[in-house]
Amino acid sequence: MIAQDVHTAVNALGDLIASSKVIVPFTGAGISTECGIPDFRSPGGLWTQNRPIPFNEFVASQEARNEAWRRRFAMQSCFADATPGRGHLALAGLYKTGKTPAVITQNIDNLHQASGVAEHDVIELHGNTMYATCLDCSRRHEIDWAEQSFRATGDAPVCIACGGMVKTATISFGQAMPAPAMTRAADLACNCDLFLAVGSSLVVWPAAGIPLLAHDSGARLVIINREPTDLDSVADLVIRQDIGETLGAFISN
Repeated sequence: MIAQDVHTAVNALGDLIASSKVIVPFTGAGISTECGIPDFRSPGGLWTQNRPIPFNEFVASQEARNEAWRRRFAMQSCFADATPGRGHLALAGLYKTGKTPAVITQNIDNLHQASGVAEHDVIELHGNTMYATCLDCSRRHEIDWAEQSFRATGDAPVCIACGGMVKTATISFGQAMPAPAMTRAADLACNCDLFLAVGSSLVVWPAAGIPLLAHDSGARLVIINREPTDLDSVADLVIRQDIGETLGAFISN
C-alpha cells in the first residue's frame, strides 16, 4: 500500500504500531534534513558538491586526509548546532514505551542519542562524526581537540598516544563495516514484527540489506521516504510524505 496523503499515512502507520509488539526503526539521512543536516544524494546534497574520499585514499594520501578534515570542520556548526527533529523524537517515544529495543541508523550525527535513546541502543552502522579515533591504536579523540590541531598545523591531526592517523569515527567507502553493529542489527531485524525504514534511499549496501532481512524474516515493512526505493515493491506500507510531519503525529506528550 502506498499512502497518498499524510492523514492516510498516519492512520495506517498508527494501526501497525498499535498491533505490533517489537518495532525496530532503521534511519537514514532523510530523517535529519529538517534538523539542518543535508543528505548525500539529492540535489544539493553533500555528494553533489564533493566526491566522497574513499578509505584507501585517506590512508594513502596526506592531501586526502587534510581535505577530509577540512570538509569535516566546514560542517562543524551544522552538526554541532543540530537538535533532534520530529522524527527523532517520535522514535525516541517508541523506545521509551518499551516496544522498540534499539534504533538502527546509517546516520553519523548523534541525534538519536540526543533525542533520548540510550547510547548503547543506537546501532550506528556508519559510525559517528562527533568524535574521532586513531586508526592504529583505536584511542578516542574529541572533535574540538582535532580542530585545534588542524587549525594550528594545517594538517590532519595525529594520535597523541601513538602518532597514528586520526579519522572521524565514521565508515568511509572501502572501510570495513563494524561487525558488532551489523550483527546486532541483523539480530534485531530477525526478531521484530514491525520494521520502519525511515529516510533512507536503501541503496548503500550492506546496510540496505537489513530491511530486506526483516521482511524475509516475517516482519511487516514500512518505508517512509520522499523518493521511491528499490524495496517499495515488497513493503507493506510505503509513505512518500514529509518524515517530520508523518512521524510528528506520534510524538509522546
